[in-house]
Amino acid sequence: MINITGVFFDNLIPNWHTQTEKIDYNVFILMVKGKVAYSINGEQIIAEKGDLVYIPFGTLRGGENHESGGHQKYTVAFTIPENVAYTDPFPISKKFHKIKTRNPEYVKHRFERLFVDSRGDKKFRSYICVGILQELLGMFARELDSPTITPSKVKYTSIIENYLLKNYRKTIEIDQLAKLINRSPSYTISVFKELMGQSPIRYIHQLRIIEACNLLLNTDMTIVAISDYLGYYDPSYFSRMFKKLTAMSPKEFAMYGHQVEVSTLFS
Repeated sequence: MINITGVFFDNLIPNWHTQTEKIDYNVFILMVKGKVAYSINGEQIIAEKGDLVYIPFGTLRGGENHESGGHQKYTVAFTIPENVAYTDPFPISKKFHKIKTRNPEYVKHRFERLFVDSRGDKKFRSYICVGILQELLGMFARELDSPTITPSKVKYTSIIENYLLKNYRKTIEIDQLAKLINRSPSYTISVFKELMGQSPIRYIHQLRIIEACNLLLNTDMTIVAISDYLGYYDPSYFSRMFKKLTAMSPKEFAMYGHQVEVSTLFS
């Protein structure tokens, strides 16, 4: 099992640096703002906003603020016992990787959640945090496995994703999304699905149901009120969609959802 040894958020720390040393753990980083100048096995590497960085066990690593100023980043340190047999091998090769994430808002949200939950209830903290980290590492491995995605596709998907994140409670048609990137509806669906692993409409439902989970657990809103708030208007349709995505009815989730890590329902 993955053992998380630390989750950190560096927030514009003056004169930040880490000494050059051979690390005995793996490091997974999301750059949120600014730049960091790393030395990786003697090679100079610049990590900047939107970069996901993986530094494996045994790397000679050093780092400091870039000359342009401070930075913000999430960092997860973890180990994997060598003598543990896994059904699935670890999906990332044991070398340094740096890529620009294709889903910056969602990845940032998951790192934030990991940081918060790493300081949460000790009884469930390890199980929840390892689940989130595995999701992030899986997404990272999938992006590494598809290096031919063009920058324009990343740009189009980011435009659509940001629009959906802001407007998912509204009625949205594919034609609207196509106009955002000046492409055909069929191309819009295709490029979004290629990078996000699901259609824009499926993604809208996912955003709504994730919010529904939050409202069911943390508010006194009724199922009918939540359905209306999220733009479904027909409570029976909302309930069917909720069960389709979570394998539970809204009523069942309201009763037992506190025992579930919501991210695992949509992975």
